[in-house]
Amino acid sequence: MSASTRPAERDARAVLAAACDQVGLDSRDATLVQAVDNSVFRLARTPAFIKVMTNPFLAHRARNSVAAARLLAAAGVPAVRPLFDVPNPVFVDECSVSFWHEEPGSTASPSGGELARRLAQLHRLPTTSPVLLDWDPVAALRSRIGGADAAEPSDIDFLTRRCDEIEAELAELSYELPTAVIHGDAHPGNLIMTPAGSLLCDLDTVAIGPQEWDLVPVAVRQLRFAPRTGWHSEMVAAYGVDVTEWDGFPVLRDLRELDLAAAALRMARRDPLAGLEFRKRLRTLRTARVDERWDVQR
Repeated sequence: MSASTRPAERDARAVLAAACDQVGLDSRDATLVQAVDNSVFRLARTPAFIKVMTNPFLAHRARNSVAAARLLAAAGVPAVRPLFDVPNPVFVDECSVSFWHEEPGSTASPSGGELARRLAQLHRLPTTSPVLLDWDPVAALRSRIGGADAAEPSDIDFLTRRCDEIEAELAELSYELPTAVIHGDAHPGNLIMTPAGSLLCDLDTVAIGPQEWDLVPVAVRQLRFAPRTGWHSEMVAAYGVDVTEWDGFPVLRDLRELDLAAAALRMARRDPLAGLEFRKRLRTLRTARVDERWDVQR
């Protein structure tokens, strides 16, 4: 089955077409560039990316990401920009759609130090903004798991039970760093390079929460995926904190790894390799094999 005929993509394309019709954009020949929680399309006739959220339980993220982008722009934190000359976001049935400028590309590579500097800027913002949500990662994780229609019931039961266990452990954590405006998913793929410098992107999970959480994805990437880059050491040097030395790190590591397993589960119905990766991730979580490497770098 070709990518253009997969049911999940067909559904997202139908939402894309309806949303673009609402705001006066042409969706013909749009290219699918990403499909996990959001399906992200690049328009062929307008320099814009369109994010389609087909999980109704996460539809609120579109409003959050646009509000966060406007807040960051006003505060001078470099980040992707929403389109301002169209209604943004819009809703098609239970799906949300947001519209984003396509930024000019660069051959420069992002680094852990660059991500740390952008996060430090973000973390210095006032936490009094009424437009941002409070950090609630387990609720989002449950929505991810609940929307995985191709999963075995025993797998759903295990993932749901782990959500309950981690939620209880989170309630007992004492954070060392102040509460801040956080990105919520600060991994290498969410920093893009332009000729003018780096930009934070994928702002769906920007929230008021613990700074430690923004340092966890790169640390977990180092532990699970053995990347060739030195992102974690670069982040530690630039940010000044090694989150892996904090006694609460194992709880946040478990949360991040459960989220990555759920991401592979969501992708499994589109991609057989993602299905194999999900089985591997789930097996290591069931057996507490914290030293076993995973495959897909994220």
